[in-house]
Amino acid sequence: MVTSMARETIGVIGLGLLGTAISERLLQGGFGVVGFDLDASRLRLLAGRGGRPFPCASEAALACRRLIFSLPDTESVESVVRELPLKLPAGFTIVDTTTGDPDRTASLAAELSQRGIHYLDATVSGSSGTLREGGAVMMVGGERQSADACADVLSCLAREWHYLGPWGSGARAKLVVNLVLGLNRAALAEGLAFARTAGLDLDVTLKILQAGAAYSRAMDMKGGKMIEGNFEPQARLSQHLKDVRLILKDAERVGAKVPLSRVHLDLLRRAMAQGWGDQDNSAIINAFERLE
Repeated sequence: MVTSMARETIGVIGLGLLGTAISERLLQGGFGVVGFDLDASRLRLLAGRGGRPFPCASEAALACRRLIFSLPDTESVESVVRELPLKLPAGFTIVDTTTGDPDRTASLAAELSQRGIHYLDATVSGSSGTLREGGAVMMVGGERQSADACADVLSCLAREWHYLGPWGSGARAKLVVNLVLGLNRAALAEGLAFARTAGLDLDVTLKILQAGAAYSRAMDMKGGKMIEGNFEPQARLSQHLKDVRLILKDAERVGAKVPLSRVHLDLLRRAMAQGWGDQDNSAIINAFERLE
Protein backbone atom coordinates (compact mmCIF):
# COMPACT_ATOMS: atom_id res chain seq x y z
CA MET A 1 0.00 0.00 0.00
CA VAL A 2 1.39 3.44 -0.93
CA THR A 3 2.08 5.63 2.08
CA SER A 4 0.45 9.05 2.09
CA MET A 5 3.62 11.12 2.60
CA ALA A 6 6.23 10.74 -0.14
CA ARG A 7 9.82 11.40 0.96
CA GLU A 8 11.39 12.13 -2.39
CA THR A 9 10.58 11.66 -6.05
CA ILE A 10 12.65 9.01 -7.80
CA GLY A 11 12.70 8.56 -11.58
CA VAL A 12 12.46 5.17 -13.25
CA ILE A 13 13.37 4.78 -16.93
CA GLY A 14 12.24 1.44 -18.33
CA LEU A 15 9.01 -0.01 -16.94
CA GLY A 16 9.23 -3.59 -18.09
CA LEU A 17 9.01 -6.52 -15.68
CA LEU A 18 11.83 -5.35 -13.42
CA GLY A 19 11.22 -1.62 -13.82
CA THR A 20 7.57 -1.99 -12.87
CA ALA A 21 8.54 -4.00 -9.78
CA ILE A 22 11.08 -1.29 -8.88
CA SER A 23 8.45 1.44 -9.18
CA GLU A 24 6.06 -0.55 -6.99
CA ARG A 25 8.69 -1.07 -4.29
CA LEU A 26 9.52 2.63 -4.28
CA LEU A 27 5.88 3.64 -3.99
CA GLN A 28 5.34 1.16 -1.18
CA GLY A 29 8.44 2.56 0.52
CA GLY A 30 7.01 6.07 0.56
CA PHE A 31 8.87 7.54 -2.41
CA GLY A 32 7.18 9.42 -5.19
CA VAL A 33 7.84 7.94 -8.63
CA VAL A 34 8.05 9.52 -12.07
CA GLY A 35 8.77 7.33 -15.05
CA PHE A 36 9.11 6.80 -18.75
CA ASP A 37 8.80 3.83 -21.09
CA LEU A 38 8.29 3.53 -24.83
CA ASP A 39 5.24 1.32 -24.16
CA ALA A 40 2.22 3.52 -23.38
CA SER A 41 0.46 0.67 -21.55
CA ARG A 42 3.26 0.57 -19.01
CA LEU A 43 2.91 4.30 -18.43
CA ARG A 44 -0.79 3.82 -17.75
CA LEU A 45 0.05 1.06 -15.29
CA LEU A 46 2.45 3.40 -13.46
CA ALA A 47 -0.22 6.10 -13.26
CA GLY A 48 -2.75 3.61 -11.95
CA ARG A 49 -0.42 2.69 -9.11
CA GLY A 50 0.21 6.25 -8.01
CA GLY A 51 3.24 7.22 -10.10
CA ARG A 52 3.50 10.02 -12.63
CA PRO A 53 4.33 9.12 -16.24
CA PHE A 54 6.33 11.44 -18.49
CA PRO A 55 6.45 11.56 -22.30
CA CYS A 56 10.24 11.25 -22.47
CA ALA A 57 13.27 10.36 -20.37
CA SER A 58 14.65 13.91 -20.36
CA GLU A 59 11.49 15.35 -18.80
CA ALA A 60 11.42 12.62 -16.17
CA ALA A 61 15.05 13.40 -15.32
CA LEU A 62 14.22 17.04 -14.69
CA ALA A 63 11.59 16.00 -12.12
CA CYS A 64 14.01 14.19 -9.79
CA ARG A 65 17.56 14.10 -8.47
CA ARG A 66 17.96 10.32 -8.59
CA LEU A 67 17.11 8.31 -11.68
CA ILE A 68 16.92 4.52 -11.92
CA PHE A 69 17.53 2.76 -15.23
CA SER A 70 15.96 -0.65 -15.87
CA LEU A 71 16.71 -1.21 -19.53
CA PRO A 72 17.31 -4.20 -21.81
CA ASP A 73 21.02 -3.65 -22.53
CA THR A 74 23.98 -1.26 -22.56
CA GLU A 75 23.01 0.15 -25.95
CA SER A 76 19.67 1.27 -24.53
CA VAL A 77 21.38 2.87 -21.53
CA GLU A 78 23.77 4.80 -23.77
CA SER A 79 20.86 5.94 -25.93
CA VAL A 80 18.90 7.26 -22.94
CA VAL A 81 21.98 9.03 -21.55
CA ARG A 82 22.36 10.88 -24.85
CA GLU A 83 18.79 12.16 -24.42
CA LEU A 84 19.31 13.53 -20.90
CA PRO A 85 19.49 17.30 -20.41
CA LEU A 86 23.01 18.73 -20.41
CA LYS A 87 22.20 20.68 -17.25
CA LEU A 88 21.10 18.54 -14.33
CA PRO A 89 20.98 19.41 -10.62
CA ALA A 90 24.18 19.18 -8.57
CA GLY A 91 24.55 15.69 -7.13
CA PHE A 92 22.29 14.11 -9.75
CA THR A 93 22.66 10.33 -9.53
CA ILE A 94 21.89 7.50 -11.95
CA VAL A 95 21.31 4.06 -10.45
CA ASP A 96 21.57 1.60 -13.32
CA THR A 97 20.03 -1.83 -12.69
CA THR A 98 20.56 -2.95 -16.30
CA THR A 99 22.50 -6.17 -16.91
CA GLY A 100 25.07 -4.75 -19.28
CA ASP A 101 28.64 -4.82 -20.54
CA PRO A 102 30.95 -4.08 -17.57
CA ASP A 103 33.63 -2.23 -19.54
CA ARG A 104 31.18 -0.06 -21.46
CA THR A 105 29.35 0.61 -18.22
CA ALA A 106 32.58 1.81 -16.58
CA SER A 107 33.40 4.05 -19.56
CA LEU A 108 29.95 5.60 -19.52
CA ALA A 109 30.20 6.24 -15.78
CA ALA A 110 33.53 8.02 -16.26
CA GLU A 111 32.02 10.25 -18.96
CA LEU A 112 29.07 11.11 -16.75
CA SER A 113 31.38 11.88 -13.85
CA GLN A 114 33.01 14.60 -15.94
CA ARG A 115 29.57 16.21 -16.20
CA GLY A 116 29.12 16.05 -12.44
CA ILE A 117 26.68 13.12 -12.60
CA HIS A 118 27.10 10.30 -10.11
CA TYR A 119 26.62 6.79 -11.48
CA LEU A 120 26.13 3.41 -9.83
CA ASP A 121 25.83 0.11 -11.66
CA ALA A 122 23.47 -1.51 -9.16
CA THR A 123 22.41 -4.81 -10.63
CA VAL A 124 19.76 -7.12 -9.20
CA SER A 125 20.05 -10.76 -8.18
CA GLY A 126 16.51 -12.08 -8.41
CA SER A 127 13.57 -11.87 -10.76
CA SER A 128 11.01 -9.09 -10.91
CA GLY A 129 8.82 -11.19 -8.62
CA THR A 130 11.62 -11.65 -6.12
CA LEU A 131 12.25 -7.91 -6.01
CA ARG A 132 8.54 -7.13 -5.71
CA GLU A 133 8.32 -9.44 -2.69
CA GLY A 134 11.37 -7.85 -1.03
CA GLY A 135 13.76 -10.75 -1.56
CA ALA A 136 16.23 -9.34 -4.09
CA VAL A 137 19.95 -8.75 -3.53
CA MET A 138 21.74 -5.86 -5.24
CA MET A 139 25.37 -5.64 -6.34
CA VAL A 140 26.76 -2.13 -6.56
CA GLY A 141 29.72 -0.69 -8.43
CA GLY A 142 30.88 2.93 -8.42
CA GLU A 143 32.20 5.43 -5.91
CA ARG A 144 31.63 4.27 -2.35
CA GLN A 145 30.36 7.68 -1.28
CA SER A 146 27.68 7.61 -3.99
CA ALA A 147 26.63 4.11 -2.97
CA ASP A 148 26.28 5.12 0.67
CA ALA A 149 24.27 8.18 -0.34
CA CYS A 150 21.79 5.88 -2.12
CA ALA A 151 21.51 3.40 0.74
CA ASP A 152 17.90 4.45 1.37
CA VAL A 153 16.85 3.59 -2.19
CA LEU A 154 18.92 0.41 -2.37
CA SER A 155 17.54 -0.80 0.96
CA CYS A 156 14.01 -0.05 -0.22
CA LEU A 157 14.50 -2.20 -3.31
CA ALA A 158 16.47 -5.13 -1.87
CA ARG A 159 16.70 -7.13 1.33
CA GLU A 160 20.45 -6.58 1.17
CA TRP A 161 22.97 -4.83 -1.04
CA HIS A 162 26.72 -5.23 -1.41
CA TYR A 163 29.35 -2.76 -2.57
CA LEU A 164 31.73 -4.47 -5.02
CA GLY A 165 34.17 -1.73 -6.02
CA PRO A 166 34.74 0.64 -8.97
CA TRP A 167 32.36 1.27 -11.88
CA GLY A 168 31.57 -1.93 -13.74
CA SER A 169 31.92 -4.16 -10.66
CA GLY A 170 28.18 -4.43 -10.12
CA ALA A 171 27.64 -5.31 -13.78
CA ARG A 172 30.36 -7.96 -13.67
CA ALA A 173 29.03 -9.48 -10.43
CA LYS A 174 25.61 -9.79 -12.08
CA LEU A 175 27.19 -11.82 -14.90
CA VAL A 176 28.69 -14.19 -12.33
CA VAL A 177 25.33 -14.56 -10.60
CA ASN A 178 23.52 -15.12 -13.89
CA LEU A 179 26.09 -17.69 -15.01
CA VAL A 180 25.47 -19.83 -11.92
CA LEU A 181 21.72 -19.24 -11.81
CA GLY A 182 21.29 -19.98 -15.51
CA LEU A 183 23.22 -23.23 -15.27
CA ASN A 184 21.18 -24.25 -12.22
CA ARG A 185 18.05 -23.65 -14.28
CA ALA A 186 19.43 -25.58 -17.26
CA ALA A 187 20.47 -28.52 -15.06
CA LEU A 188 16.98 -28.62 -13.53
CA ALA A 189 15.41 -28.57 -16.99
CA GLU A 190 17.63 -31.42 -18.17
CA GLY A 191 16.83 -33.46 -15.07
CA LEU A 192 13.07 -32.96 -15.38
CA ALA A 193 13.16 -33.70 -19.11
CA PHE A 194 15.10 -36.90 -18.34
CA ALA A 195 12.58 -37.85 -15.62
CA ARG A 196 9.62 -37.24 -17.94
CA THR A 197 11.13 -39.36 -20.71
CA ALA A 198 11.84 -42.12 -18.17
CA GLY A 199 8.20 -42.08 -17.06
CA LEU A 200 8.73 -40.73 -13.53
CA ASP A 201 6.15 -38.63 -11.72
CA LEU A 202 7.49 -35.11 -12.17
CA ASP A 203 5.81 -33.62 -9.10
CA VAL A 204 7.36 -36.30 -6.89
CA THR A 205 10.70 -35.97 -8.66
CA LEU A 206 10.75 -32.23 -7.99
CA LYS A 207 9.97 -32.81 -4.30
CA ILE A 208 12.85 -35.28 -4.09
CA LEU A 209 15.22 -32.78 -5.72
CA GLN A 210 14.09 -30.02 -3.37
CA ALA A 211 14.55 -32.24 -0.30
CA GLY A 212 18.03 -33.53 -1.14
CA ALA A 213 21.58 -32.46 -1.86
CA ALA A 214 20.76 -31.45 -5.44
CA TYR A 215 18.58 -28.58 -4.20
CA SER A 216 18.82 -25.08 -5.64
CA ARG A 217 16.43 -22.15 -5.30
CA ALA A 218 15.84 -22.39 -9.05
CA MET A 219 13.71 -25.44 -8.22
CA ASP A 220 11.34 -23.34 -6.11
CA MET A 221 11.05 -20.59 -8.71
CA LYS A 222 11.08 -22.59 -11.93
CA GLY A 223 10.37 -26.25 -11.23
CA GLY A 224 6.59 -25.89 -11.19
CA LYS A 225 6.62 -23.73 -14.29
CA MET A 226 8.63 -26.34 -16.17
CA ILE A 227 6.33 -29.18 -15.11
CA GLU A 228 3.11 -27.28 -15.86
CA GLY A 229 4.37 -25.70 -19.06
CA ASN A 230 3.44 -22.30 -17.60
CA PHE A 231 5.94 -19.92 -19.17
CA GLU A 232 4.30 -16.64 -18.20
CA PRO A 233 7.41 -14.44 -18.05
CA GLN A 234 9.07 -13.50 -14.79
CA ALA A 235 12.30 -12.99 -16.70
CA ARG A 236 12.36 -13.58 -20.46
CA LEU A 237 14.46 -16.26 -22.08
CA SER A 238 15.70 -13.79 -24.71
CA GLN A 239 17.14 -11.60 -21.95
CA HIS A 240 19.08 -14.50 -20.51
CA LEU A 241 20.45 -15.33 -23.94
CA LYS A 242 21.72 -11.75 -24.05
CA ASP A 243 23.26 -12.24 -20.61
CA VAL A 244 25.06 -15.44 -21.62
CA ARG A 245 26.51 -13.68 -24.63
CA LEU A 246 27.79 -10.97 -22.29
CA ILE A 247 29.23 -13.63 -19.96
CA LEU A 248 31.16 -15.22 -22.82
CA LYS A 249 32.37 -11.84 -24.07
CA ASP A 250 33.57 -10.74 -20.64
CA ALA A 251 35.11 -14.13 -19.87
CA GLU A 252 37.14 -13.93 -23.06
CA ARG A 253 38.21 -10.39 -22.16
CA VAL A 254 39.51 -11.39 -18.72
CA GLY A 255 40.79 -14.84 -19.71
CA ALA A 256 38.27 -16.96 -17.76
CA LYS A 257 37.29 -20.47 -18.89
CA VAL A 258 33.52 -20.99 -19.12
CA PRO A 259 32.87 -24.20 -21.11
CA LEU A 260 29.47 -24.89 -19.53
CA SER A 261 28.26 -21.45 -20.55
CA ARG A 262 29.08 -22.28 -24.18
CA VAL A 263 26.81 -25.33 -23.96
CA HIS A 264 24.19 -23.13 -22.30
CA LEU A 265 24.40 -20.67 -25.19
CA ASP A 266 23.58 -23.43 -27.68
CA LEU A 267 20.56 -24.53 -25.64
CA LEU A 268 19.21 -21.00 -25.37
CA ARG A 269 19.69 -20.46 -29.10
CA ARG A 270 17.73 -23.65 -29.75
CA ALA A 271 14.89 -22.48 -27.50
CA MET A 272 14.88 -19.10 -29.24
CA ALA A 273 14.66 -20.80 -32.63
CA GLN A 274 11.65 -22.74 -31.33
CA GLY A 275 9.91 -19.46 -30.54
CA TRP A 276 10.31 -19.28 -26.75
CA GLY A 277 12.25 -16.01 -26.58
CA ASP A 278 9.46 -13.87 -25.13
CA GLN A 279 8.45 -16.53 -22.61
CA ASP A 280 9.91 -17.17 -19.17
CA ASN A 281 13.48 -18.45 -19.04
CA SER A 282 12.13 -21.72 -17.58
CA ALA A 283 11.09 -22.49 -21.17
CA ILE A 284 14.65 -23.74 -21.69
CA ILE A 285 13.21 -27.18 -20.81
CA ASN A 286 11.76 -27.25 -24.31
CA ALA A 287 15.25 -27.21 -25.80
CA PHE A 288 16.04 -30.49 -24.01
CA GLU A 289 12.77 -32.17 -24.85
CA ARG A 290 13.18 -31.48 -28.55
CA LEU A 291 16.84 -32.34 -28.95
CA GLU A 292 17.47 -34.71 -31.82
